[in-house]
Amino acid sequence: MCSGGCAKCLGITLIPLAVLCTLANILLFFPGGEVVSNNEHITDEVWYFGGMLGSGMIFPALVFLGLKNNDCCGCCGNESCGKRFAMFTSIIFAAVGLLGAGYCFVVSAVALNRGPKCNNGSNWNYPFENGNYLSNDTMWALCKSPEHIIPWNLTLFSLLLIMSGIQVVLCAIQVVNGLIGTICGDCTCCGCCGVSKFVNYNTLHNQ
Repeated sequence: MCSGGCAKCLGITLIPLAVLCTLANILLFFPGGEVVSNNEHITDEVWYFGGMLGSGMIFPALVFLGLKNNDCCGCCGNESCGKRFAMFTSIIFAAVGLLGAGYCFVVSAVALNRGPKCNNGSNWNYPFENGNYLSNDTMWALCKSPEHIIPWNLTLFSLLLIMSGIQVVLCAIQVVNGLIGTICGDCTCCGCCGVSKFVNYNTLHNQ
């Protein structure tokens, strides 16, 4: 597959992941599916906006989508120069996406290990430590409210962890793909430019 085509496939995959990350982060502002009366009752990691920063993939994804159709002959008359420059800039966007997805991954991992903030019957705190509640669901009784807060946070932060992990891999692939496109150009680009010039030359010559 040509580097531009590969980038387009990555862009198509990143967009729905970014949208899902944003939705998961928004849902975390409603612990247990409830509207809280005090924002201090929301788990701290939710306010780090890991899913929303991870959704910053939308812009890099749109850049990746456009690489396939970039003008391959429009750089000072030098064939494939324009395409190579576009692939080079895609590396920068991929690196930005990599940082955003990595941030979301770390925040989600910390949130899962720490556990949710909940009411233990007397005050609001973090009753769990070092992920001890993950393998011992009898401890979940320590959280009196909001109802279902533990499975709610566990599900959403797990989804963020998985999706951001996939985004990290996809952006890393685009970094490598961008390097290949920068060094070697795009096979479609070279082909279309060469064929186009050959056809135009024959047409003029026959006339």
